Amino acid sequence: MRIKLKDLGSFGNGAQRPKCDGAVPVYGGNGILGWSNQSNYPAGTIIIGRVGAYCGSVFLALERCWVSDNAIAFCPNDQCNSLFLAYYLKLINLNSFHIGSSQPLITQEIIGNIEIDLPCCEVQTSIAKTLSSIDSKIDNNNAICADLEGMAKLLYDYWFVQFDFPDENGKPYKSSGGKMARNEELKREIPEGWEVIRLGDYITANRGISYNSTTLEGNGVPMINLASFNVDSTYKASGLKTYSGAYGEDQVLRPYDLVMCNTQQTAIDPAKDIIGKALLVPDIFDGDIVSSHHVTTIHVADDAFKYYLHAESKTTWFHKYVAGFASGTNILGLDFNGVLNYKMPIPPKEIMSKFANISHSSEARKNEVIRENADLVGLRDFLLPMLMNGQVKVKGA
Repeated sequence: MRIKLKDLGSFGNGAQRPKCDGAVPVYGGNGILGWSNQSNYPAGTIIIGRVGAYCGSVFLALERCWVSDNAIAFCPNDQCNSLFLAYYLKLINLNSFHIGSSQPLITQEIIGNIEIDLPCCEVQTSIAKTLSSIDSKIDNNNAICADLEGMAKLLYDYWFVQFDFPDENGKPYKSSGGKMARNEELKREIPEGWEVIRLGDYITANRGISYNSTTLEGNGVPMINLASFNVDSTYKASGLKTYSGAYGEDQVLRPYDLVMCNTQQTAIDPAKDIIGKALLVPDIFDGDIVSSHHVTTIHVADDAFKYYLHAESKTTWFHKYVAGFASGTNILGLDFNGVLNYKMPIPPKEIMSKFANISHSSEARKNEVIRENADLVGLRDFLLPMLMNGQVKVKGA
């Protein structure tokens, strides 16, 4: 059945985000912006980005929500399954219907007059169930990665902040009476016998490849870039670019190389504060990998120290220190000399090695999950148009 979207539900405007905390998700054009104790739309509402970079984006609220003023709310009626409709709207790419050039805009009227092919409710439900089962697996995998990340941070805190790493008897060092000594360089106590180092004496660094728009066209090798970093120092798969220009062997990254973001496009929004954040290159690629000039590769002779440094780089004090060496107006750049002059305590080799082994196992498991998610996304995106146009049918529907 061919039908206009305005005949499948009602549209509404979003409203300014309320200044109160709670458990109700607040949606904008780029997804959940925060949380409130108020809602302006019910569960099952489809949220559509209204303007700017996220014009035409589509999200489905599974619970009551607050829709902000940079989005449009659409509440489907009983003719359609809201989850099916959300998948359908993602498929047809609402951004392609926008008006305006410098500032893309989509309106309720434009969306309402779009015609779609609507199958019967039973088929809608079957298609939505098939696709959502894939998305549920992806969400579960993301939760596994988050748990692994949380456990790694907890272990670092326990061993190297509280100093309760296992002593020679397998007992927590400080809690079991391990000797501590005040270090005047750090102005705090550290385990007796630990050395304090200048980071530049243990690492070397080089920036990635400068590129232009033509070298990002067509097929190429994966390029880790500014958009590859999440604010929590994890890898963002959706930010990957492909580079088709020239590069040398010395510019090739290897799995588990340590890379740091040296550029930031804004100094205003804390949610985008990624300068100085570091990650280990995921072992998910076949063939060469390179990085852009926004990324600095940190070369460490000792793998055990690399994992220890990676964990240190995720701490709030490291980021606060490094951010102090960023300068610029609209674009911040990192003076890497500040990183090289960073002072930190270093544990004995055997403690670092134990920590590195645990960290590597955790990273390897995360990489397995990232690979699986890439396969699942590919499967979902392959099935989506075929299910919608009837080329593939769900058994029993």
